[in-house]
Amino acid sequence: MLLCGIIDELKKQTANLVSYFFCQGTDSRINNATAVLRGLIYLLTDRQPSLITHVQKKYDQAGKGLFEDVNAWWALSEVFANILQDPNLKSTFLIIDALDECVTDLPHLLNLIVEKSSESPRVKWIVSSRNWRNIEEQLETAGQKVRLCLELNEKSISAAVSIYIRHKVDQLAQLKKYDRNTRDAVQHHLSSNANDTFLWVALVCQELADPKVRKRHTLAKLKSFPQGLDSLYNRMMEQVRDLDDADLCKQVLAIASVVYRPVSLKELTFLATSLEDFDDDLDTLEEIIGSCGSLLTLREGVVYFVHQSAKDFLLNEAANQILSSGIAHQHRVVFSRSLQIMSETLRRDIYDLHHPGISIHHVRQPEPDPLAPARYSCIYWVDHLNDAISHRTSTPINDLHDNGTVYKFLIKKYLYWLEALSLLRGMPEGVVAMTRLETLLVGELT
Repeated sequence: MLLCGIIDELKKQTANLVSYFFCQGTDSRINNATAVLRGLIYLLTDRQPSLITHVQKKYDQAGKGLFEDVNAWWALSEVFANILQDPNLKSTFLIIDALDECVTDLPHLLNLIVEKSSESPRVKWIVSSRNWRNIEEQLETAGQKVRLCLELNEKSISAAVSIYIRHKVDQLAQLKKYDRNTRDAVQHHLSSNANDTFLWVALVCQELADPKVRKRHTLAKLKSFPQGLDSLYNRMMEQVRDLDDADLCKQVLAIASVVYRPVSLKELTFLATSLEDFDDDLDTLEEIIGSCGSLLTLREGVVYFVHQSAKDFLLNEAANQILSSGIAHQHRVVFSRSLQIMSETLRRDIYDLHHPGISIHHVRQPEPDPLAPARYSCIYWVDHLNDAISHRTSTPINDLHDNGTVYKFLIKKYLYWLEALSLLRGMPEGVVAMTRLETLLVGELT
């Protein structure tokens, strides 16, 4: 929230070039160092088009694959370094939010920040993170730096949260037609219980804005919200437990807690067997997501956690409620369901191209997309098998044995899976998956 305000202020100064990236630990597409670098480069070249020559040079040499395969980080690092050394580069601010949510290759990213932060006086870095020792220790080696600890700037944070509360209450008052007394009572309660936490305010106001909350019930509803994020999340889980659809919501939360990226409603309906009957009932699916206690949110047909802290709460504090058989079991459920989905979906020439040599750049996704149910499964099924094995306690997993589920899938659908990966532009992930599968197989045999 604070970085969003900083970005908005910096962008008002037209002489500045501002490039930023928001890491999100729950989404594998934006929780890795390569994605951060790719995003920063994209905005830099978009806002100063002359810089695109540094990308074009690499692209002409090796093509698009260089920026997507296992060597992408090193290729992008070189492009990024050349951009920062460009004599025509404007005064630049590079902003990265939530370094702690960069779960893949974080040391590479931290090393790059430390190295590049001292090379050019025209480039300034602004990064945010939770107080993690490994991140603090690496950034401490940077030459010139200013460290701002929010815990030690309580007055500034409190003032910012107060402004945010007034803004949200003004919105609620207009939406719900609050009278003066109700408006003041809502603002007082939020100010007294927020504990200087933007997210707590946002979640409570989201609940109050629900059409089902009548104006006359506002104050009673408000008093039901406990202080602190964990207490609020715990209350949400209590509400889920009391629902007629409690088991359905718990299955949705369990899947959301272990998937590697936010899934679409279509993908979710296939991964969660209890949702199959609602495949074409969008209103019911949206209602189910809305029933998950505001822990989840829906944007453009994709299911997201409201915040990384919501996922952390489910995995650390509520695991016994949504993952009663353990996280290894849930990964195996997603893995097994993924194999079933792919086995039922994949076929030869699934896009009816009729010509195997067609360039991927000339392929148009059909509508409806026959790969829609299997998009997630095609990319991540091996990852879930790996987690099912690595997190298991004593329960044996026989999927890698001769005539097991993996063997049968590869015998029947391997070529169709490769075709699907190419259509999904996921061949690099496929190479990694097969390498990981080989490692798992060797490990199981020994």
